[in-house]
Amino acid sequence: MKAIFENVPNQTTIRVFEFETSHFEFKWHYHPEYELTLITEGRGMRFVGDNYETFEKNDLVLLGSGIPHTWANEMEKNKNVSSVVIQFSEEFISNFISIDDFISIKKLLQSSSNGLVFLEKTKVINQIKLLPKQNGVQQITSLLTILDELTKLSYKTLASAFYDSKINNQNKNRITIVIDYIKENSNKNIAIDEVASLIQLSVSAFCKFFKKATHKTFSDYLNEIRIGNACYLLSETDKPIYQIAHEIGFENQAYFNRVFLKKKNCTPKEFRQKKSGIAAELFPFV
Repeated sequence: MKAIFENVPNQTTIRVFEFETSHFEFKWHYHPEYELTLITEGRGMRFVGDNYETFEKNDLVLLGSGIPHTWANEMEKNKNVSSVVIQFSEEFISNFISIDDFISIKKLLQSSSNGLVFLEKTKVINQIKLLPKQNGVQQITSLLTILDELTKLSYKTLASAFYDSKINNQNKNRITIVIDYIKENSNKNIAIDEVASLIQLSVSAFCKFFKKATHKTFSDYLNEIRIGNACYLLSETDKPIYQIAHEIGFENQAYFNRVFLKKKNCTPKEFRQKKSGIAAELFPFV
């Protein structure tokens, strides 16, 4: 799955737009500009580099230059999805972050190379929603204020280390082949030797290579992909949990439950109940 280069229209300052549609289509792409995306309505799956997680309303992500990404979900009757997207170039923002007073913003942007999702954001969400209605100097100063607010919030890094530009292109291409294969076949019984053969490594050499590139074991990464799929099915379908476990690649529900609890700190049943409660709050009249 090769990411498509997106040619962002040439902007002398920043590009801000609101986007509303029936559903987010899977569009795996990248661009050199920084991007701050706020999901104002909708839920589904978020892909950033090799990270694969569910997203909901008010999902807020800052993306560094060149990191492949997309948000995707299925169309729901009478329900649109929407977002606010802010894009700005290194050339534009360098005019400000070269000043000592903006050092915290500079560090935040440096940290965004693998994508950041913010874990607390109530105040800044309202500021972002106002941004498309502004222009000129007001819009620029508002963006700088928003970035400054983001430096005070807790966040989580999304993509793993292999997207770091310090890793050579040969290894990046090899691990991309492996990650793409895992994503496409995660619901099947994948033997580690067959994956190692894709990049012509022995099993032992492959295990060392994979751990160094992703900071995770092969089985742990595979389980994360499967649990990501499970979260989507638990949120978006009424399928029985045992059926979901089988569909995403687990041989039995007991093992699926153990892995899910380890990854999400709750059981699949508890996760579904929690998401149902959130859905009821978001769509009380449905």
